Amino acid sequence: MTVQTMGRAASATPTAPRWPASYLAGRVLLHAFAVLLAVIFTAPFFFAISTSLKTPVELHTFPPSIFPADPQPFNYARVFQVAPYGVFYLNTVIIAVTATIGNVICASIAAYGFARFRWRGREICFMVLLSTLVIPEEVVIIPKFLMFHIVPEFLFGTSWINTWWPLILPSWIGGGAFNVFLLRQFLMQLPRDLDEAAKIDGAGPFRILWSILLPLTQPAIATVAIFSFLNHWRDFIHPLIYLNSREKFPLSLGLRWFQQLPLEASEPREHLLMAAALLMALPCILLFFTMQRYFVRGIVMSGIKG
Repeated sequence: MTVQTMGRAASATPTAPRWPASYLAGRVLLHAFAVLLAVIFTAPFFFAISTSLKTPVELHTFPPSIFPADPQPFNYARVFQVAPYGVFYLNTVIIAVTATIGNVICASIAAYGFARFRWRGREICFMVLLSTLVIPEEVVIIPKFLMFHIVPEFLFGTSWINTWWPLILPSWIGGGAFNVFLLRQFLMQLPRDLDEAAKIDGAGPFRILWSILLPLTQPAIATVAIFSFLNHWRDFIHPLIYLNSREKFPLSLGLRWFQQLPLEASEPREHLLMAAALLMALPCILLFFTMQRYFVRGIVMSGIKG
């Protein structure tokens, strides 16, 4: 009898857990709400893609069509024909890459000094640095404009207005308060035994930073590089203030110039503007998805300790 009971128990298949109806209803509502939010947030992006592939006739049809009846991928190539979009692209790459390199180098050195060395006035200087985060950029626009106009004219005999210097040089002076704060938080989590061991082997401060600490801070450096690149890539207000020659425009300012560019009479340009906007956003999207792993790690590991 005991053997038969054990045999039936062993042959019985495990039953799935039965969840309460209220739990299942809550999960369904949660997923439905998540899907609704996803649709709402992606709708403008989908509208931009759909409009960029439409013909000029489809732009003003009513009711508007969700999908283009005859997709026009050549709209993306025509953007480069009706406007110097290649020049705008090249200008933006030069400005964003150069400024990003400056931000990463200067912020790393400044964060290294705040995180690994003890010197008089360090905490006060760091508080002053952090206080600059709450100053609106609009407050310092006019002083910076005058500084880049008067000081170079006094020193070199020519103004830096209508040049790329005001867009690049600030990144090579300090590296940005937020970037310094982010890297400092990451460096403070690394054990000081690494520095001591390197000193015993004869390494100096910059050798320790370059060979020991920087390889260990790759997630934070990647986060700083992504933030810096995105800020310079989509910056509009500073190029608008400092630049007035079309040949020096970045994409953000070039897109505005393209919006006001007179084309053929009564020819709609919304589809070309959407294509140009998507071409501008494409490098940012690719950068985020390729560096997402480092980006999340840098944010999480830098925010663990205060």
